Amino acid sequence: MTRTLFLLRHAKSSWDDPTLEDFDRPLAKRGREAAPLMGREMARRGWLPDLALVSAALRTRQTWDLVAPEFSREIAVTFDETIYEAPVERILAAIRKVPAEIATLVVVGHNPGFENLAGMLAAPESNHEAMAAMQEKFPTAALARFSCAGEWAGSGWTGLGPGGGILTDFLTPRGLGR
Repeated sequence: MTRTLFLLRHAKSSWDDPTLEDFDRPLAKRGREAAPLMGREMARRGWLPDLALVSAALRTRQTWDLVAPEFSREIAVTFDETIYEAPVERILAAIRKVPAEIATLVVVGHNPGFENLAGMLAAPESNHEAMAAMQEKFPTAALARFSCAGEWAGSGWTGLGPGGGILTDFLTPRGLGR
């Protein structure tokens, strides 16, 4: 079985209110424009997730709220506090808990965890152009798409680890001509 994993970094957040805790920062205008653009592009390409695993922070929830309406069907969503500003190990642990029947997963979260996780997951046969773009910068609202196959994939997400996915695409709002 082939599984598909999307890592979607939250859209640009606002720093306008210095009294807000980091967890409670909303999206900036630029983020509110970029998030639906990424959702439209995913839908245009037929990239429909079965489940969204979203950090519980306000900016990630708002990102998902702007991405989700672009799909042709409702996508199940789980808000997870453990992936807020999480290191690779915690994000990976959350992904590994996803039920085996979920074949296509989108995770909405934060850097530097996402950038580090994406680099760790990318198998040597990954798309070189996508890999170079991702290694240069994993900006806000960027989307990394991994095709995950192999022995581990047949039993669910529990076996996902280093080199476990082929990076096929890396999209940014700027690259889509935002």
